[in-house]
Amino acid sequence: MSRAAPNKRTGAVRLFIYGSLLPGQYNHFVAEPFVLQAFPGQVRGKLADAGCYPALVIGSGGIVRGLWMDIAREGLPAIDELEEFFGIEEKNDYERVWVTDAENPAVEGWVYAWTDARGFPLTEEEWWPDVIRDKQDNNEKRQR
Repeated sequence: MSRAAPNKRTGAVRLFIYGSLLPGQYNHFVAEPFVLQAFPGQVRGKLADAGCYPALVIGSGGIVRGLWMDIAREGLPAIDELEEFFGIEEKNDYERVWVTDAENPAVEGWVYAWTDARGFPLTEEEWWPDVIRDKQDNNEKRQR
């Protein structure tokens, strides 16, 4: 499959994932049954560190690395539920917004993001698994 927009006739939806939905992370099981293809990408923004999960804060400078995933349309409600996105003009935890890849503007799709950091620290890391690794390393150092 190409990295262009997913074919609307197939019912695929493109999402940018960057946190707990990544392969190897604890919520990947929600998306995995619906993934048609995935490839690396990056979007503009920074990660807010909300403890065990991140939030993308668009417009905060920086770059966030992740994966573009084309998923079967029937998987979108399950991911919306996980991200507590209930619809436009609803009280959502994450908003689902349309973004373009920071390096390849031909690649675009949905991402779940916050409008601000909500008091959580913004990380300088671009890749959420690096943030988790750093936290584990710091915890191990404190336990010694």
